[in-house]
Amino acid sequence: MSKTKDSYSASLKHRTLVRTIICILFCVIALGPFLLLVMNATRSSDAIKSGISLIPSTHFLENWKNLMIKQNGMQITLQRAALNSLTITVPGTILSVYFSSLTAYGIFVYDFKLKKLAWAFIMAIMMVPSQISIIGFYRFMLDLKLVDTYIPLIIPTIATPAVVFFMKQYMESTLSIEMIEAARIDGSGELHTFNRIIMPIMKPAVATQAIFQFIAQWNNLFTPTIMLTSDSKKTLPMFVQLLSSNQFRTDYGVVYVGLFVTIIPLIVVYLILSKYIVAGVALGGVKG
Repeated sequence: MSKTKDSYSASLKHRTLVRTIICILFCVIALGPFLLLVMNATRSSDAIKSGISLIPSTHFLENWKNLMIKQNGMQITLQRAALNSLTITVPGTILSVYFSSLTAYGIFVYDFKLKKLAWAFIMAIMMVPSQISIIGFYRFMLDLKLVDTYIPLIIPTIATPAVVFFMKQYMESTLSIEMIEAARIDGSGELHTFNRIIMPIMKPAVATQAIFQFIAQWNNLFTPTIMLTSDSKKTLPMFVQLLSSNQFRTDYGVVYVGLFVTIIPLIVVYLILSKYIVAGVALGGVKG
């Protein structure tokens, strides 16, 4: 009996060690590019060209000063580009998460004749890349005289099929129809039930999708490049692209500092919202 326990204990330790090694390997793979970006932001352009290094250097302030100097020769500053990105990303994230959650709630709670067709249509849209419809979308915005404005970059985020899909799947595993019916019996209106009861329960899912949508909106380069023509309205990814153009392509230290600046808001948003994900792991639709 003792030998069996010792054998089981050894096997358990072996499996734990293997899992630990695999997790460490995945962490290195995930954090490697980020760490390389940070290290390159501290290195000179010549050092970056010479090869890869994960040892920090002392050129960060020099690269930052060069970035401040070189932006004076551009049509937009780093601060303005960051403000433009926030102007698009924050409302776009809020609209996407809220209205996608509302759509998922409607499909999950209500029964209507075209429910399956509506869900299939949403899934079909999710499979269509945005690049396919960009020409028609651009012409539509051109007819509405909305080109070179932020509206085409904010309002369409209301319809985000991927978020609708995620929210509906989360509701199916978390929410209880009986709880919603009880709220109706108590006289709660549909929007009141959604805003006061459903959304607090959905905090982990909302926080997760808010992070994903903020990253997607913040890093979006394709659509803003097509829709925005004024230099003063360019976003932060477009600003970094200018740093990588022919005029500045040799100064990789400046480019990496610009990239480093772009990821700071992403880290801040993740640190703010991650606590809701961790705190909500054990939450259920109905607490016992």
